[in-house]
Amino acid sequence: MKAKISIAILISLAVTQSGIAQHSDDIDSLTQQLQEIVVTAKQPATKLVGSTLVSTIAGSNLADLGTALDVLAQLPMLKVDDSTVAVIGKSNVEIYIDGRPMRDDQELRQMLSSDIRKVELLMAPGAAYESTTGAVLKITTKRNFAQGVSLTDQLEILRRRKWSVTEYLGLTYRTGNFEFFLNGSINRNNSVIKGTTINSTVYEGNETVIGSSQHNSYPTTTGTVKAGFSYSTGTESFGAYYRYNPERGNFSNIGTEWLNNGPTLNREIDNVIKSHGHLASVYYEKLFADRYMLHFDGDYIHSTNRNNMSTVYPDSENPDVNSTDKRVSTLWAGKLYLNLPLAEGNLTIGTQDSYTHTSLDYRMLNDRVGEYIPSSLTDARQTSAALFASWVRMFGKFSLSAGARYEYVDYDFKTDGKRDATVSRRDHLLTPDLSLGYSFNDDARLSLSYKMATIRPPYSRLTGALNYVGLHEIEGGNPALRDERMHDLQLFGMWNGFMLQGDFTRSIDTYAYVKQLYPADNLQILMHPVNINVSAMSLYLVWNKPIGRWTPNITVGMYHQWLTLGNTSYNRPIFSYYFDNSFTLPHGWNLTADMSGSTQGDMHTNRFGATWFTMNVSACKTFLRKALTVKLSATDIFNTANNNWTMNTFGVSVDKRQSYDRRGISLHLIYTLNPSKSKYKGSSASESELRRL
Repeated sequence: MKAKISIAILISLAVTQSGIAQHSDDIDSLTQQLQEIVVTAKQPATKLVGSTLVSTIAGSNLADLGTALDVLAQLPMLKVDDSTVAVIGKSNVEIYIDGRPMRDDQELRQMLSSDIRKVELLMAPGAAYESTTGAVLKITTKRNFAQGVSLTDQLEILRRRKWSVTEYLGLTYRTGNFEFFLNGSINRNNSVIKGTTINSTVYEGNETVIGSSQHNSYPTTTGTVKAGFSYSTGTESFGAYYRYNPERGNFSNIGTEWLNNGPTLNREIDNVIKSHGHLASVYYEKLFADRYMLHFDGDYIHSTNRNNMSTVYPDSENPDVNSTDKRVSTLWAGKLYLNLPLAEGNLTIGTQDSYTHTSLDYRMLNDRVGEYIPSSLTDARQTSAALFASWVRMFGKFSLSAGARYEYVDYDFKTDGKRDATVSRRDHLLTPDLSLGYSFNDDARLSLSYKMATIRPPYSRLTGALNYVGLHEIEGGNPALRDERMHDLQLFGMWNGFMLQGDFTRSIDTYAYVKQLYPADNLQILMHPVNINVSAMSLYLVWNKPIGRWTPNITVGMYHQWLTLGNTSYNRPIFSYYFDNSFTLPHGWNLTADMSGSTQGDMHTNRFGATWFTMNVSACKTFLRKALTVKLSATDIFNTANNNWTMNTFGVSVDKRQSYDRRGISLHLIYTLNPSKSKYKGSSASESELRRL
């Protein structure tokens, strides 16, 4: 009877914490005391709280799958592709780990599944998050109060078309209320992509075909060094860290080009990439009078990226085409908010401000090509200041969340030192959101939400520089892109293991890539983004219910859009399915088998090819009292993933055939010594600006 009462207390605490700030020292102490009860549970619990899916991982049969990525791949509405986590039917996903933003995909690879206490998926983020945010994924780890030194070492060896290796080492020292951490990683990755591109158009009254073949190799070496500290008591916490990440790469493409029935020209493209970035982050949090919580986050980022591009036609008289570019970006950001009780609910008010400066110095070193792809220096500066408020309250079986966000944006764009008045602008933006939920019982809940968002395109899409791709092909950005205005209406329901998610969006001035003829003294096709208006509906049905040692997760759904560009309609729906399975076997073995597929259909201006069936499997086992984790994985076993797409815009038809190196095997070894979890509670000061950079 005591065990049942203890488990009920833990579940109640988990649900209660999903809607409040993370002041969990007392709760974690209770969890630590009842640890022997928690680990006896075998079935993961997923509940709908308002519009948030809350999954309890600790003690479930997902706790020993290996890493956090393995856990997320088995949860409803989530999909994992290598280190990329996506929410089905959503874009612009923010991920938080113990209240701080995830800045590097490798963080989820470095986190053990046994360290996760719960995962929350906010399907309708409120005004406290930037309006661009489509969904928020919050991961809360189990607290460990062990004092002294802890060590984590990870090694992953991956074989696809070529070998890749990742090594990570983390060191933590905890004394009293202080925690100091130092970690570093190095990754040597080498991926290969093969394919062909066929462009068809009418040029000077004649049917014209421009073709090329590609054999792309992407050998890159990246590193990360991160050091910082945290201090935490029951009512106050603060911390800071610094991260440095260099990258070196040497992209190469050994391929061919041809025009109509003319001779095939051999082509060699090399791009030497050198970049590095600095990140400094601080936070402070204070609880006053057991009811008012003040939180501050501050970020500084500075990054530099250099590219040296060379295109050579070794068997022809065409001259070499060389270019260089240097991008420098700086971001200052701050976020301050206060949580307080109001009218039997909870109110969050705050401000979020940022200053961004990014410049691109592009130099074309071939005089002939420079006549239609000129050198340029573009400079973009943006100042943003936002005020937001969000209020949440329960009315019996009803839950209500309402918020609004006001933002002032001053955007200044210059080309070669001259301000472009047609692109520079000042905006005053107001974006409301509203969510209403109803609980029929513990197993049946329904929520309806509406959100308006302003989405600014990434800075890499706003550049006016053009890039040389081939004798007759150019790629570039579009500094005239306007900000997108999006309206999103979402329905989410849950009943006895079934979940239903429906979305309808109306996007004004979103952007999509097109190809069209470029005005030059010879045949040139330009690929660049343009603004479009599109309406889209997505509908997904999920079933997730553990059956003994087997946890299935089945998702079926469709995406359908309404888009017309010129005389072409892009309205073909995409139907998809996902069938994820995890098995808990005797002697500490855990297996997964995930299958998926999709039909041919349109997304923006692309028609993607069908992938009827793909399959990934893994086997994981722990040794030495769970200090050592060994995991063996195989991806795209039958080599069936389809990466082909077609496009038909402004009189140019494109047929792209691609072969990615997704099929492969990997061995992942993780060793931990006296593990203790990070208590850094810093959050993101400006997540949307980080994504744009």
